[in-house]
Amino acid sequence: MAAAPADFRPVGTSSYKIKKADDGSAPTIVLAQNPDILHELAATRGKPGQVVVGFAAETGDADRSVLELGRAKLARKGCDLLAVNYVGEGGAFEGTENSAVVLGSDGSSTEVPRGSKEKLANVLWDLVLPRIKREG
Repeated sequence: MAAAPADFRPVGTSSYKIKKADDGSAPTIVLAQNPDILHELAATRGKPGQVVVGFAAETGDADRSVLELGRAKLARKGCDLLAVNYVGEGGAFEGTENSAVVLGSDGSSTEVPRGSKEKLANVLWDLVLPRIKREG
């Protein structure tokens, strides 16, 4: 399965349209953290040998690079592979092309140069297949 769930959701809803304030101020929206679906899937694998692949759309921050945040997320989530995309300047969400670095729980790192999203998917499959453990 694939999804891009939001990290947060509004705590409450309004039964009426929220009007503009005369003073130009914006309303306060209180957010709650959504469940961590990827972490839950990795922690409760349904079948032996199941390979869990996650995706991380990252921007970096004042203290850490995109890859540093990706490595931390890989460890925190417990998945086998994490495709890390840089968000911005046409990357990740915009357009038909993408690039990524695929980090493995075994310490591996595979750079996927800019190309079609189909090519990225093919690289992911090439990394998943050797990790699948067959029963029997």
